[in-house]
Amino acid sequence: MIRVLVAEDQAAVRAALVMILRAEDDLEVVGEAADGEQAVRLALELRPDVVLMDVQMPRKDGVAATREVVAAGAGQVLVLTTFDLDEYVWGALRAGAAGFLLKDLEAEALVDGIRTVARGDGMLAPSVTRRLIASFARTGAPEPAAGPGALDGLTPKEREVLGCLGAGLSNAEIAARLRTAEATTKTHVSRILAKLGLRSRVQAAILAQELGLPVPGAER
Repeated sequence: MIRVLVAEDQAAVRAALVMILRAEDDLEVVGEAADGEQAVRLALELRPDVVLMDVQMPRKDGVAATREVVAAGAGQVLVLTTFDLDEYVWGALRAGAAGFLLKDLEAEALVDGIRTVARGDGMLAPSVTRRLIASFARTGAPEPAAGPGALDGLTPKEREVLGCLGAGLSNAEIAARLRTAEATTKTHVSRILAKLGLRSRVQAAILAQELGLPVPGAER
């Protein structure tokens, strides 16, 4: 069972999200928050698997709340917002969000996004992914996270996994490409995040693209 905390300041929208999630047998809504401060407090108290986080909320915005939740290890954060703005996208991802989706998506896509994040993979709305790729093609990501020397502490296998993360591959896809067990891949991802001081695999993917890491097997 995937335990979800829904953080959304608009009561009608929050009720709709809760209704969608409660219709799924493998999802359990364990709490609801109407502002950022309440979202952080409930996340620390309930320790959900996933926090579905709105960006624009009173008392504490979703980016600041995401930063606190992730720093405390109180759950994966999936940001859900009406606003497809670069400042929100980068703010959420730099804060450690595991994914970023827009509110105009279908219910099935929302549920799939929650499941994806819960199992340790990243999730970005297609429009956001296209703009991130375009941004890298033009100028690279803003505020690079680290220089090439930051990878010195990684093993060759961890570098390969990081390259795969940069290509947006899931744990299962990385395991298949590198011919390792999926559990081993998850361990590699966890060690990469710890060694590089990153909060999420999405941040790792951004770093891999910033540094232009090759994707193992991409030439085949």
